[in-house]
Amino acid sequence: MSDTLASLRRKIGGAEDLESVVRSMKALAAASIGQYEKSVLALADYDRTVELGLVVCLRNRRTDAAEQAGRPDAGAKAVNAIVFGSDQGLVGQFNDVLADFVAKALDPLPGEKKVWAVGDRVRARLADAGVPPVGLFAVPTAVNAITPLVGQILVESEAHHGKGEFDQLYLFHNRPRSGAAYEPVSQHLLPLDEKWGLRLAHLPWPTKNLPEVIGDHERTVEALVREYLFVSLYKACAESLAAENASRLAAMQRAEKNIDDLLGTLNQTFRRLRQTSIDEELFDVLSGYESLSKENTR
Repeated sequence: MSDTLASLRRKIGGAEDLESVVRSMKALAAASIGQYEKSVLALADYDRTVELGLVVCLRNRRTDAAEQAGRPDAGAKAVNAIVFGSDQGLVGQFNDVLADFVAKALDPLPGEKKVWAVGDRVRARLADAGVPPVGLFAVPTAVNAITPLVGQILVESEAHHGKGEFDQLYLFHNRPRSGAAYEPVSQHLLPLDEKWGLRLAHLPWPTKNLPEVIGDHERTVEALVREYLFVSLYKACAESLAAENASRLAAMQRAEKNIDDLLGTLNQTFRRLRQTSIDEELFDVLSGYESLSKENTR
């Protein structure tokens, strides 16, 4: 009985230590979600400024200059995609859900498929889903590492754009939802289509002053489109990292509940065995007392 009680004590101690680790990881995941969400919100004003600059270009020029700047050689037929995944553990089906979503989204599109994966694990899932990536980027582990990653992606995209290989560019990533959940989403980044241009054309100008483009119009449009790509990639990466931590937070919440249930069962079993042990010791004492009393009576 003593060995059983000692074993239960060890199990309870191990479960309590594990619960402490889970709570720490839970707090870290919650703090990381807020950090990445704040980075997305911090870009809101800059994103608005870039869009207003494109509004000026579109209104000052009836032809869709932004679309022309984002469209490469008309003979190119490649369909390119950038997929933001995760290389960390305890994220459940994070990469599997995203890989299936990418495969279903790209399957009906005509042309050659070229996929760049952000994360080695999602690269393996994409290969299993029938969409083997042609390139790989490392997943950033902090907010200040997102900008260098976006710079690498832009350099890679501009190199292929210069070769006339880009016809369409899509972004795929998981986006956080309320309740520590996430969902896979996509964005058609290039070419800048008519729907995108019409949305910008109807944006209201914030002041009564008439804006105008100073300097070369084409270079201004190209610079604004480049910033538009930067903001879109940065937001996609930050949202993916926030969704990753949301998935980890949900996993930690489930683990914490399971550990609480296990501790409740172990403590209940420990108390029952402890009471049984005490009862047996009392019975032994009473039996000894009765035996001694009978001997004295004799």
